[in-house]
Amino acid sequence: MKLKFKLTDDFVEKYRNTDPQFGFNGLGLLTYYRTYSRLKEDGTNEQWFETVRRVVEGCYSLQKEYILNNDLGWNDNKAQESAQEMYDRMFKMKFLPPGRMLWAMGTPIIHEKKVGQALFNCAFVSTDQMGRSLEDATLPFTFMMDMSMVGVGVGFDVAGAQRLKIYKPQSEEEVFIIPDTREGWVESLRRLLASYFQQHFIGTPGFTLRFDYSKIRSAGVTIKGFGGISSGPAPLENLHEQVRSVLEKEHDKYISLTVITDIMNMIGQCVVAGNVRRTAQIALGNVDNEEYRKLKDYSWDAEEKIYTGSRAERAAYGWASNNSVFVDNQTDFEEVANQTAINGEPGYIFMDNIRAFSRLCDPADYKDSKAKGTNPCGEQSLESFELCCLVETFPSRAESKADYLRTLKFAYMVGKTATLVSTTWHQTNRVQKRNRRIGTSVTGVTNFIDRNSLETLRDWLQDGYNEIQKWDEIYSSWLCVPRSIKTTSVKPSGTVSLLAGVNPGCHFPEFDYYIRRVRIAKTSALVPALKEAGLDIEDDVMDNSSVVVSFPVHNQGRSQKDVSIWEQVSLAAFLQTYWSDNQVSCTVTFKPEEANQIAPILDYFKYSLKSISFLPKLEVGAYAQMPYEAITREKYVEMASKLQPIKYVNHEEDAEAEKFCNNDVCTI
Repeated sequence: MKLKFKLTDDFVEKYRNTDPQFGFNGLGLLTYYRTYSRLKEDGTNEQWFETVRRVVEGCYSLQKEYILNNDLGWNDNKAQESAQEMYDRMFKMKFLPPGRMLWAMGTPIIHEKKVGQALFNCAFVSTDQMGRSLEDATLPFTFMMDMSMVGVGVGFDVAGAQRLKIYKPQSEEEVFIIPDTREGWVESLRRLLASYFQQHFIGTPGFTLRFDYSKIRSAGVTIKGFGGISSGPAPLENLHEQVRSVLEKEHDKYISLTVITDIMNMIGQCVVAGNVRRTAQIALGNVDNEEYRKLKDYSWDAEEKIYTGSRAERAAYGWASNNSVFVDNQTDFEEVANQTAINGEPGYIFMDNIRAFSRLCDPADYKDSKAKGTNPCGEQSLESFELCCLVETFPSRAESKADYLRTLKFAYMVGKTATLVSTTWHQTNRVQKRNRRIGTSVTGVTNFIDRNSLETLRDWLQDGYNEIQKWDEIYSSWLCVPRSIKTTSVKPSGTVSLLAGVNPGCHFPEFDYYIRRVRIAKTSALVPALKEAGLDIEDDVMDNSSVVVSFPVHNQGRSQKDVSIWEQVSLAAFLQTYWSDNQVSCTVTFKPEEANQIAPILDYFKYSLKSISFLPKLEVGAYAQMPYEAITREKYVEMASKLQPIKYVNHEEDAEAEKFCNNDVCTI
């Protein structure tokens, strides 16, 4: 196939027996095996040198296909030289593409099925156009479901509240036989919603939908393509029942922000209940709206303005989204900060700063004047239906500043290449191809600071940002596409930071010495190899089908006990100033005695932030088998002394993939 790019076999073979130095005493290697090591055609699992080959070849194949299809001139020799350097830097984890890309790039999902959204971490959709037409009324919800089912996390707003009336469908039935596809599940939701929205737009009620689930494969059947095991129709049936229950009660009423959020959360619950995909959601609403502020208080009755306890059933799905509020320089933070101090919600989105500024050290440029919201972790400003691709770089793993600047070329190139693909949504393609937004992230920031000065970091970031702009001018010209509207971010990082053995994003680690726990199925072929490597393994107290594996970790720099709430926010503001023209995702962990500092911090830093969230520090031993548990140095030495390298095992299980732009909690 002439559009397929291939690295030379001789080059790749040199890396077969090279140690890529996964991090955290084997945790990085386990994360790789479970999350990114795809099954090959011969039924065996990829090794790291093969995964990197698949991703690099997939990246350059997309470039080659685009260049040749547009008659722009392709040079195979130059591409080979460039791809080999990208391979080396990716193999050594000087940078890594997003987890979604590590899993999907170079597979039929992208190159044959053309489901381009599988490469992207996150998205955002606004509900503000729900009142325009019946199609617009259902689009935000079907977009949420479709994207969630391919592992993309989605942010949404509640701007569509009061824009259309809900009416019960007429009694006459219409039967829909649901196809056993992602598109079939999404279409069933669209039809159900349309049956309640139709009368508002065309004056006659829709038919009552009766669904036929007989075509949906039964629970336990392997799903090809996107992987995993079928849940059967039960989660979808439950979603339909939940949506009906909510909308039936709203007959002849304008849709409320509570109903919008509930349906979005129900979609998230459905996807998670399927045990195939995981989803991330963020809900965005106005800080001054009391109904929105009380969404997580399940006893609050917005209509009666009283606490009744009658809405407690919303807790069953309300957990699906983190809720944040739009704020600006005029906001009085006192009351809302007191709410955040209780459980960490809401988070804060400074839309005025997002729309006006790129980096905050630069003058206002209003490049993002059309932005409507953010992705679930808050590091990307996005228009409605826009996606984001987040590539991570690790300055703490660079040999020098020059080495880091060179790495940025290839990290940038991966993100720019992702903008060449098309998704199955024309609304998304339109905004993607116009904005070409990417998010080149820095991760392991606190590792770098512990070994260098803050001024050294500022110097690297300033020159690094300029380096990316230089390459964006060069490659945009070569590809004949627009310059990227924005290019840099700081993502919270998830499993990717575990591969490289660095602290996630701009966050400090929990403790100096600690146990990091992950869960895997008891039946996994990896379990014997982990036992042989000397790792502690015990039954999961919450799930009898899983075991918990404990990895001893030693952080050689400062941990959360050493830094104040003020220093954490200051670091986020620093990165927003000198690096990120999108946003900085930062969840600030605060001690009980620091809770009263949230309001003054927000007021002080409101000119220096685009997004921020807070989380109370959990007490040690708050519940059994916590993801992190502090241990003594002696306990660490005892556990680490037992460890042997984890041996390669063909576990004959396809990778699960990083689910979305999650935080440092590793879902395995």
